[in-house]
Amino acid sequence: MARGSGGGGGRSSKESRAGPFFMATLVMWGISVFFEILFNKRSELVPILIGFAFFQSANVVIRKFVSRDPLFVNTCVSLLHSSITSASVVLILLNQSTKTSISKMFEHSQLVKVTWPWAYQALCFSCGYFAYDQWDMLLYRLYSGWIPSILAHHLVLLVCFTLALYRKVTINYLILTLICELHSIFLHVRKVRRMAGLRDAGTKIVKAEWCLNWLTFVLARLISHILITVKLVRDAHKFDKGVELPLALFGMAGMNLLNIFLGIDLFNAFKREIKSQKEQDNHQD
Repeated sequence: MARGSGGGGGRSSKESRAGPFFMATLVMWGISVFFEILFNKRSELVPILIGFAFFQSANVVIRKFVSRDPLFVNTCVSLLHSSITSASVVLILLNQSTKTSISKMFEHSQLVKVTWPWAYQALCFSCGYFAYDQWDMLLYRLYSGWIPSILAHHLVLLVCFTLALYRKVTINYLILTLICELHSIFLHVRKVRRMAGLRDAGTKIVKAEWCLNWLTFVLARLISHILITVKLVRDAHKFDKGVELPLALFGMAGMNLLNIFLGIDLFNAFKREIKSQKEQDNHQD
């Protein structure tokens, strides 16, 4: 998802209130996690803190040795998260496929009440990243608008992920949604590439990047999230009464809506790069 450049004195009063609101929700989330770990003895949630510390440490290293630009640092850490998470999800799926059939893997009971090996830890680790990223964007004001979509997106993810982790349900469903991080890799690669000054759309590397960007957007984000939503709707009658189904449907509806907006933004960015390259070619002629 696109990140705002942040800062600036022209912020509206409504926009200026967005930061404290999302910071307050993040602090409340942090208190909740610490309470569960310390007082309810939920040691299995410790990977959330490890994830937060890991990505914050990566932030410090990149800031010290590569660049001090907050947006560049944030994007590099996001690229690191996407790479680690997508690799983890693929390995979890491959490992589980060696133990059971594909059809059984995606049965309702397997997705809701069973947790695949390492899926819980991977979800905790990724949850720690979203908390770190929310903190980093709030700290350096890497957002825009009086209801910043990126902050709202992270808040929804933190709520959905944390509730699932507390209750130990729908973990496998959430792991499947994270396959979209395969596409996020190329979103972040494109941003880092452009911030590094490499904007020639005519090069083979950039063309290959765009091909992989579109391919992973369609397969790992658009189609996969639609299939997960269809699966939820078809199995709605199999869910126990409670918040699991409404929360899952609400979360997937939000993700699908964001995917549509992301696809539009991606298409517009693609058109701009093609147009810029044509103008550059005509100028050289």
